[in-house]
Amino acid sequence: MKVLIIEDEHLAAEHLETLVHRYDSSIEIVAQLDSVREAITFFNTEDAPDLAFFDIQLADGLSFEIFEKSEVNCPVIFTTAYDEYALRAFKVNSIDYLLKPIDFEDLSKAFDQFFKL
Repeated sequence: MKVLIIEDEHLAAEHLETLVHRYDSSIEIVAQLDSVREAITFFNTEDAPDLAFFDIQLADGLSFEIFEKSEVNCPVIFTTAYDEYALRAFKVNSIDYLLKPIDFEDLSKAFDQFFKL
């Protein structure tokens, strides 16, 4: 399984990667991106991962811009410190919305939801 992480806070990205590998050590993190710009380039040039984790507020804008400027052909789990974007998140490819700090139990439930699809 291939997973993409879009997160502009290095420690948060590393924490998420650690939790993902704790859930299943065979999951491959194909990239860790830290900006809307990088994510748009990724989705316009690379094969879609099986699943992506999107932080909502990135240094150069909101991750919703990625959906407007590229075709995101994979399920998305949003990770954010803000609950105000939840409704908007479920209008795109979202399967879950995790509030930071993310814990293992919440991540496990999100993966379980993904595998039910």
